[in-house]
This record gives sequence, C-alpha cells and structure tokens, in this order.
Amino acid sequence: MRLRYVALLLTMLGLPAGAQVPPAYVGSETCAGCHADETARWTGSHHALAWTKPSPETVIADFDGTSFAHDGMTARFRLGADGGYFVEVTEKDGNTKEYEVDSVAGIEPLQQYILETEPGRLQSFDVVWDSEQHRWFHLYPDQDLPPDDGLHWTGPYKNWNARCAECHATGYRKNYDPAARTYASFKAEIGVGCEACHGPGEAHLTWAEGKEIKGFSLDLDQYGFSQSFATTDSMIQQCATCHSRREAYEDRSPFPGTPYHESYNLSLLRPGLYFADGQSQDEVYVYGSFLQSKMYAKGVGCGDCHEPHTAELVAEGNAVCTRCHNPSGNPDFPSLEPADYDSAAHHFHEPGTTAAECKSCHMVERVYMGNDWRADHSFRVPRPDLATETGAPDACTGCHQDRTAGWAAERIAAWHPVSDNRGPHYGTTLARGRENPTAAAGDLADLAADESQPGIVRATAIWLLENADTPEPAGRLAPLLENEDPLVRAAAVGLQIKAPPQERVMRAIGLLSDPVRSVRIAAARAMLGSPIVRLPGPAQAALEAAMSDWQSSLASRFDFPETHLQLAGMALTMRSIPGATAAFREAVRMDPQRSDAWIMLVRLAATTEGAEAARAVLDEALAAAPDDPALLQLGRELAGE
Repeated sequence: MRLRYVALLLTMLGLPAGAQVPPAYVGSETCAGCHADETARWTGSHHALAWTKPSPETVIADFDGTSFAHDGMTARFRLGADGGYFVEVTEKDGNTKEYEVDSVAGIEPLQQYILETEPGRLQSFDVVWDSEQHRWFHLYPDQDLPPDDGLHWTGPYKNWNARCAECHATGYRKNYDPAARTYASFKAEIGVGCEACHGPGEAHLTWAEGKEIKGFSLDLDQYGFSQSFATTDSMIQQCATCHSRREAYEDRSPFPGTPYHESYNLSLLRPGLYFADGQSQDEVYVYGSFLQSKMYAKGVGCGDCHEPHTAELVAEGNAVCTRCHNPSGNPDFPSLEPADYDSAAHHFHEPGTTAAECKSCHMVERVYMGNDWRADHSFRVPRPDLATETGAPDACTGCHQDRTAGWAAERIAAWHPVSDNRGPHYGTTLARGRENPTAAAGDLADLAADESQPGIVRATAIWLLENADTPEPAGRLAPLLENEDPLVRAAAVGLQIKAPPQERVMRAIGLLSDPVRSVRIAAARAMLGSPIVRLPGPAQAALEAAMSDWQSSLASRFDFPETHLQLAGMALTMRSIPGATAAFREAVRMDPQRSDAWIMLVRLAATTEGAEAARAVLDEALAAAPDDPALLQLGRELAGE
C-alpha cells in the first residue's frame, strides 16, 4: 500500500529527475584563520550554539541520576560510562525505552535534547532544561499527549529533521525517503556557522588565494560570496530565512542570497498566529511582525539594532532605541521627529524601572517554550482603545492586570491629548473580516487597495476575501496582480478563485512566469481545475513550469501531514478519488487525531462504498480521537440523529 501510494504521488506530481548539488562548504574553522575578530564574537553566541553535539562543554543539564515525571510519563537521565548522555523514558502506556542523546539545541533560557528514535530520525524531546532555574520542565504541561498522539514528542510535529534542523545547521539537506519513510539528513556544519549567512566559502578561498573565481553555478560577488549584504533589505531577507513563520519550498537550506520568496511562503496574519491587529500570538519568529512596522517602512534593518556576529543588541536597555529616538535625531532616518523619548514626559513612568523601558510599551513580550520571552517586532503604539473591536491584548493591561482597556485608553488620551496615533487601524478591519468576511468585504477590499498599508496587511485582507460570499473583489483587486510586493501579487492571484473560470484563467496566466516563485506557485494553484485543457505554446510552457515549482515544493514536504491534506485536495480537484483517499490515509497515519482528514475519509467512503463502509471508517477515527466534537457530530449524522 505504501509503495503504491508513493508511486501514485510521483505520477500525480510529475516530479522532475535530478537535483542541484550544493557547492562546497569549508567550515567556520577555516574562516577563523583570517577572520579572528568576527570568530571571537560569534563563538559562544546563540547561533554558534544553536545545535551542538553533547559534551561537558555543551550540555548544561543535570544528567547525573535525575528524573522528571509528568502526566504518567517519567524521564530518567544518566551519564554513560563512555561519557555519553542517556534518557530512559517510561511512557504513560507503560512502555520503557532508553535513548542516547544525539545532540543539543540551544543554550538559554532553556536547552533541549535531540533523541534518535530510529536510524536517522531525530526527535525533539519535550522535557527540557531551564538554564535559569536549573531544573527540568515539560514544554507542554497542560496537554495530554499519549504516544499515539500526533503531537507526542515522537510524532511528526516534533521531528527535528523536518521542523527544526534547517535553521540550526549550515548547509542542511533533509533527505527524506517517502517510500521507506526514513531520513538520511546531511549538514555541512552543525550549528549556525559563517556560511549559513554568507554562503559556501570555496569561491571566497579561491579569491583569497589570488585566483580567478570561475566554474561556480551561484551568482557570486567579487569576493566569492553568494550573500554580500549589499543592502539593508538583503540582510533582512537573509535573517528572515530562519526568523519567520513560513513554509519551505525545498528540502534544504537555500543558498544565502536567495531572495526570500524564492524559498519560502510567508505566513500571513492568520488567526492563531497573530491577533487581529497584527500582534504576535503564536511563535512567529519576528519577520511577519517587522514587516508591519514603520521602522521597516523607513529603512531600518536588523543590523541597526543587532550585532550580527554576537547576535546581541548593539547597546543595553533603552540605549538601543535612543541611538535614533533622541533630541538630535539620526541623519540616516530624517523623517523621525527629534525628541526626548527616554523621559517621563514621554512614557509617564518612573525612570529606570521596567515600566519605563521602551520595549515594555512598544515591543510587548510573550512566553514561548515555557520560559522564553520574545518581543513583538512590529514596534507598535499601544492601542487599548481598539481592544473591544479587535479582541487583541494591549501593553498597558498586560502590566496593569487589575485595570481595563478602557482605563488604559483614557490614561493615554490624557497624557497625549493631541496624537495622530489614535486614528483608524487596519486591525479593526481584519477583525471584522475574520468574523464575517462577506459583511466586511468592502472594507477588506479598501484595505487591500490602500498603498499606505504594509504589504503583509494588504495580503492578509485579500486572503480573508477568499472566504467572502461575493466574486466582486476578485475583479476590483485584479490590478494588484501587478503590485510590486510579491506577497500582494500572490494573494491577489489566489483571490481569483472567486472569479468566473474564464476570467480567472486570463488573469492568472501572466503570473505563471512571474520572477518570484511564491507568485508562480499561487498562479499554478489558481489554474488547477481550470476549464482550459491546453494553453497556447508559451503559456502552456509557463503553466507546466509553474506547476513543476508547486509540485516540487510539495514533494519536499512528504513527511508533513499537512502536505498530504494539500495533495488530497489536489487529487479531488483532479477527480482522483483513489489519490485523495490514499493522501488522507497517509495524513491520519502520521497524525491519528487529524479529524479533518478522517471526516473526508468517511465522506469518501460513504460516496464510493456506502453507509456501512463509512461507519467502519468513522469507528477507526473515533478509536484514535474518541472525544473529537466534529467526529462525534458526524457519527450522529450517520445515525440519522
């Protein structure tokens, strides 16, 4: 069954043979020979320690006979006679197995341990070490995660090879075999080394030796690097490759210097990831937040606040901000109004206290992974006056928890009676769009067309319109198919699914050859199921190339349950019931609690085999997820209740 499904996938996707072989990496130790100062700053940084092999120098947890128990699971930690580190895990079903620690992730405020559960398959263990409190703790203390749950530490969502390793390594390739369901992952260097940001160093060594740089496939600068950091935006995009919530198009690290949207599909301001006003809700890793900020719009980049080799701030506390936000201003950013921002006259709090720190009001922090406080990089003005409309939290009541948003809004209005920061905000429109996209369609379209708004906000408004029960915005916003922002173009072509079929095809054709992969893939998806069997010569070639982009991106994620849901949807559009059934089956094999996939399997069984077969599939589903409300409701429907 497995091999038949893989063969079906490959046939359906029409995958091309062969792949690009990465150029040579030389290792950070080689770089250190000439770049001693940079190496000294990098050594010991969070980048250098992002992923290491276990040793007394890298492991900070107490493995000397300690243990941790949680929800019927017990983990016992010990040191091996040969110097290895071991974890014996007794799961809540009573099964016990010991694992040797394969590797170590991070350093502070927590350190996580990577265990090899079968040859080549690395999993992130959920019991981690608190480097501040010097204790073990569980990352998900409120979740019931038995071993057969997709969210269990041995499941697909905690797989290190697929979900984490790319951003903790240099020159990484996942190498997943869907037929064998195994990994043969490769990394040029463990940890985030020099070449993770600058690119493979072989050509640079050629330059350093005074030789001509030739014979390399990448677009290199005069020094032999694929990433020259020539502009602020090039640094932002390079940092964003890891510091963003996104979907990768390939199974390897893109070569540094590759434009972001050639390698990744950036998550928009979707429910569950962001609050309606764009504040970070889940772990979104900065980039999507930063794109909303006035700082990004004015040309501020990562390197203005962060030293790239130490990965630390360039100054302590408010001094980071007052390098620009001060009475003299900063000539690099002339639109910034000079003023004494670090004063009680601005923040109205006791100087020198946490409340008087710029980030307390403008970079609200949330806790992820149990104890890791991370700041929202949208650099926003607190808007408690919008709380009732957006349902989003605000900086003021985050500290003053005994107060209301209304109280906070009144205080801000009293402190700053004349302010242009309390005008209309896109958050109110996005909130209405989440609640009822049809009723909010006009306002969402206005927001999408507003060139003064951040691209990620406009793209999110367009995405919400896909759920509106009206085709009108597809035509009204068709001019955005030529917008300079690839986020907006991709969203605009996605919206064409609401247009009449012939109009959809005519509008999408031009973007099949867009210079940006994200847009080409969005155009290919819009063309799926179109009424035209074959396009004229060049257009057909562009369609096939764009489809190949999409198909290869799906193939790089065969180890994701989410991918098989997409493949199932593709199969249904192509009227392949066996393909859809096989894809949904693979999704529930990976994640037995995936109720959306189970529901489709039940409905497909009912359509093709009848009520008895549907009931049998539902029984399977309820055995895996007995308390799922959607499955229970489906059971009542099948019973005629």
